[in-house]
Amino acid sequence: MSIKGIERDARLTVFLSASGSCPVPLMTGVKPNNNGTAASISGRRDEQNMRALLIGLCSGLFGGLVGLGGGVIMIPLMVGVMKMGQHKAHGTSLVALVFTGISGAVIYFQKGSIDVVASLLIAATAMFTARAGAHYANALPEWKLKRAFGGFLILVSILLLLKPYLPHPAQAVGGWLKTCVLLVTGLFTGFLSGMMGVGGGTIMVPAMVLLAGMGQHTAQGISLLAMVPAGTVGAYTHWRLGNVESSMLMGLIPGILAGAYTGGLLAHVLPEATLRVVFAAVLIWTGIRYIRTPAPQSSAY
Repeated sequence: MSIKGIERDARLTVFLSASGSCPVPLMTGVKPNNNGTAASISGRRDEQNMRALLIGLCSGLFGGLVGLGGGVIMIPLMVGVMKMGQHKAHGTSLVALVFTGISGAVIYFQKGSIDVVASLLIAATAMFTARAGAHYANALPEWKLKRAFGGFLILVSILLLLKPYLPHPAQAVGGWLKTCVLLVTGLFTGFLSGMMGVGGGTIMVPAMVLLAGMGQHTAQGISLLAMVPAGTVGAYTHWRLGNVESSMLMGLIPGILAGAYTGGLLAHVLPEATLRVVFAAVLIWTGIRYIRTPAPQSSAY
């Protein structure tokens, strides 16, 4: 190579290095090594998947033990352990719970404990309000959404403790009265599901048992099936709003499915009354912490 050619390459190297286009000088012949960076990213991804799997297992296990959806456990764990924002935790939870609804509905359907028409009536109104609930949650500041979620947790705890003592009507209602009960139930629970990132069965099942006179197992089967289309609409809305952490789903979904199955098996072995009291106490403590979330100094209460 001529002296002029060497000078030209030297000037080009200096220019590229100064402009930031070439972090390694061209004349050294050294190529950047990205193996360490790739390994680090892969390690963080594996750690995140493992944490998501454990969160899903815990959520499904406790939910299966006391007959609740896993959202009331999953959301606090994602916020506390994964340091996820409240809005993203709600959206991500709802996506995972759609798969829980599908799995549970199949099992209840095989046992003949699902009224498909009743599920469709609830889903018909819940799909509309689930979208509204997701938009409403997205519009709330994080501290207000946390306080609302705290109040919801305490409501769930009260219903959980009162579950064995809820009165049952002498006979199931039918006709237009049953239809109206199911449609109104869907309106309310759909909004709650989209806003809180839960399946809505906590409210849906007592409403069907108390107001429509349905059996507990049938009501649970109906709520699981109705959760699928309503939850899908809410989850899609959260995804469009940017409130779904897709990287968490690879661990959450199999975790919560396995946990719910295991919890359902253990529920027939462990004392239900004791589990219900302990679980309700944990939810009340968590709910109080959420309600006490401080408002920003500049916010008018």
